Order: sequence, then structure tokens, then C-alpha cells
Amino acid sequence: MSTTVASVATPPPPPATSSADWMKSARGRVDDFKRLQELGLISLGGDFFPSVHYPPITMYPRMQQEELFKTYTLPGDGLIDVYAHLPFCARRCIFCHYPVKLGEQYEEKERYLAAFEKEMDIYLRVLGLEKFRPRTILVGGGTPSYLTPEQLKRYLEYFCRRMDLSKCRQFNYDVDPNTLCGPEGLERLKIMRDYGVNRLTIGVQSFNNHVLKLMNRHHDSHLALESIRNCQDFGYKVNIEFIFGFMGQTIENWLEVMQQAVETGVEEIQLYRLKVEAYGDHQGVVKQVKKARADAVPTTEEGLMMKQLAIELLRANGYHENLRRVFSKKKPDFSLYAHNQCCELYDQIGLGLTAFSSMRDRFGLNTQSFEEYYELIDAGRLPLNRGYVRTDGTGEEQIRWAIILPLKNREVRKKRFWERTGASINTVFRPKIERLKAHGLAQEDDRFLELTPLGGFFADECCHQFVSNQFMAFPRSTYTNGPLNPYADNEL
Repeated sequence: MSTTVASVATPPPPPATSSADWMKSARGRVDDFKRLQELGLISLGGDFFPSVHYPPITMYPRMQQEELFKTYTLPGDGLIDVYAHLPFCARRCIFCHYPVKLGEQYEEKERYLAAFEKEMDIYLRVLGLEKFRPRTILVGGGTPSYLTPEQLKRYLEYFCRRMDLSKCRQFNYDVDPNTLCGPEGLERLKIMRDYGVNRLTIGVQSFNNHVLKLMNRHHDSHLALESIRNCQDFGYKVNIEFIFGFMGQTIENWLEVMQQAVETGVEEIQLYRLKVEAYGDHQGVVKQVKKARADAVPTTEEGLMMKQLAIELLRANGYHENLRRVFSKKKPDFSLYAHNQCCELYDQIGLGLTAFSSMRDRFGLNTQSFEEYYELIDAGRLPLNRGYVRTDGTGEEQIRWAIILPLKNREVRKKRFWERTGASINTVFRPKIERLKAHGLAQEDDRFLELTPLGGFFADECCHQFVSNQFMAFPRSTYTNGPLNPYADNEL
């Protein structure tokens, strides 16, 4: 893991010492937002589009496995990171943008687990492997712990049988509070631990019962806290997630939730801004609900204040941002899977419905349709339906990708950038980079390009500077013609 040299890094401001200081800091971020809107960095509507993948997932053309893997070779050391997706939930949360099957769905889960096992074997055949050799594993969803204990054990048995875990440093599982309590919950925790899972991310989202009800979550604060204690009792590293900017949230009840979060003593706390517009193929109901109850939704300014107040409170309690929006007390206690994919730009393979494969010069996306997923696997084919090879043509998109992902999440390591692109970060997009530096959003030395604390707060918008015009989330007309308009000087 790289660390930024002291001569470059701008230290964060000292922790605020009173609630008045915290509010002053939060209002300052609102002022920054308005100033950066005037400069053209942020759309005039204040819209938010996450810089999670590049190009954005929904913009990939149709592609089958032959085209995606035609010129692909595994990394020299044979190591990859592995993502596995299990698309089942007890109920749909208002903020969810993923296709899932709801309710018990025992037979559907059986069908999916059988297809998933076949998909693993097809992937091994395509890659010419006997087993996958993961650096890290992340199992997500959906709610991947929403299986019966017997199904969970069977799944992990065949999954791990196809993995050489000798180099696996972190085995992550995304979990839901309801699946971790009671006798069955404790049994699931034991099963996961027995198969090598050592890190859990719990989708808590809030400790406020009114907000949880509005989210259509099927747990309350008591159950969420119980699930955290259970995970800690089993010896897991624990990350808990929270959404800000949701209906029913206020500055006051958000700070109460953050205080409860730090009191749990978990290793990591992760924050998400509410995403209203779909960032995949499935538009969640949150857009309709927000329109119908606009008066109950925090304003953009209130959302920004919530984020800054959380940063202040977390910092005051010893939590620091080690990956963007991810706060931990110790540097090793963050997702190595995210670090490997977005900072190191290592190859990662995705398995399951909607899963993506992010490789060092290309990207593949699995189908969003359950039936297409089953049909392709039954035909002996990977369930891919879209993809993008970035090194076709000029290699421009490869350069943009190698800036956007690491800059969003931590820093651009200049040596790694050259290895992935054959270009020097010192010679590409210099007008943009220099303007970001001039406005206090970025800094660099001979080893790193990174965002400042101000740039990190608006990391998604800063990274939009490097998105090509064809993949921009918002039209040029939604920005002022200021010096930070992302369409300005956007040629390589």
C-alpha cells in the first residue's frame, strides 16, 4: 500500500473542538460548493453522479466473451481479485438501484446457486485455470447472507473449492443485520468464519428508527447494534455503512447516528450520499418517492453539511479517511479489494448477475436479467452481455481510467500510471491538472498526484474533469463556462 510523502500531503485541519466549530466547518463546505459551481466544477442543478467505474457501466456496448477475452492475458503473477454477487433480499430498500429477487425464494436461490457454480467453471475454462488465485474476495449483493445456513455452507464449500486461498489477504462479505441475529444468524457467522471470511460490511444505513422505516429497512436500531456485537464476538473486522441525504434525516438526528456509530468501536465506518438517479440499468423507486415527498428530503446544502459534520465527528473520535468516504482508526482496516481495484488498478473478475470484471485494460459486465443469466450459463457461456476494451484505438480511455479511479479513491501513483498506460501523468491533461491545483483541489510531486482535503470532499466532481465528452453524466449546458468546466480542454 502506498503512502503519500509528507512534502506533498496537506494535513487535515485540526479537529473541531465544539459543536459551533463543527457547524462553521459544515457551512464552509456549502460556501465551497457554491463557489465551485460558479467555477464550473459542479453542475448548476447540484446533481451527483458517482465516479465509481470508467466508463460508466450503462454506457458499455454489447460484447460477448470471445471479443472481451480475445487479447486478454492474466497478470504475470496469476493473481486477481474476485467479486461474487448474490441478488436476493428480504425486501426492497427505497434507495436500492439493483435488480433483486425479494422474499424467501428458496427454489429460485437453489436455481441461482447451481448456475453460479457452473459460471465459475466456465470462467476457469475461459481463463485456462484450475483454480482462481485471489488477492482478495468480496461477496456482495443483494444480501449475500440472505441464504439458509445450509445453502450458505454449500455455496461457500463449492466457492472455496475453486479458490487457491494461499495468497488471499482479505475475504469480505456484505451482510444485513437481520441475517446475523438469533440462532440462524449466529450459525451463519460461524459458517462464514469457518470458510475463511474475515471481514464483514454491515448495511446499517441508519440507527434512527424513523429513518429506517422510511428506507423500508427490515431492522431497527436495536437489531443493528446486536448484529454488530455478534460480528465482533466472532472476531471479524467490521465495517458499517450509512447513507446521508435521505428522507427524514436532519442535522441533529444524523449527528446522533454518527455518535452511535463511533461508540460501537468498529474498525471502519463508510458514508454514502443518497443516489437518486440510477447509476446502473435499474432505476430505484427513490426517484418517485423523493418527488412525492420533496419536503421531507434534505436539501443539497443540508446533505453537504451532514457529510462534513460526520467527517469532523469521526476525526474527533480517531477515525480518518483512508479510502474516499471510508474512515478507519488504523490504515490496514480498509477494503483491500477496493484498494486493489481502484488504487493499484489490479485485475478483478466478477461472478454472478450484474457483476463486473475490471481488468487492467478492459471491462466486462454481466447481464441484469435472471433469465438471460440462466440461458447463457446453460449454453456453456459466460453471462456477459456488455464490455469495453480501453486499449482499442488511441488508448485515450485507458489514460482517463488510470487517472479517474485512483484519484477518486486515494492518489495517482505516477509509476503505476505509466505501467498501465505507457504515458506520463506529467504530460497529459496538464491544463486541467494545473487548474485543479490553482483552485486548491489537487496537489502533486514527482511521485503522486492527489486531491487536497477540499478536492477530496468533492472527489466525484473533480474526477469528472477527466471523463471524455461521450461519457459525461451531464450536458455542457448544466455547467457555467468557468475555468473548471469539465468540457474545457478535454482533449488528450
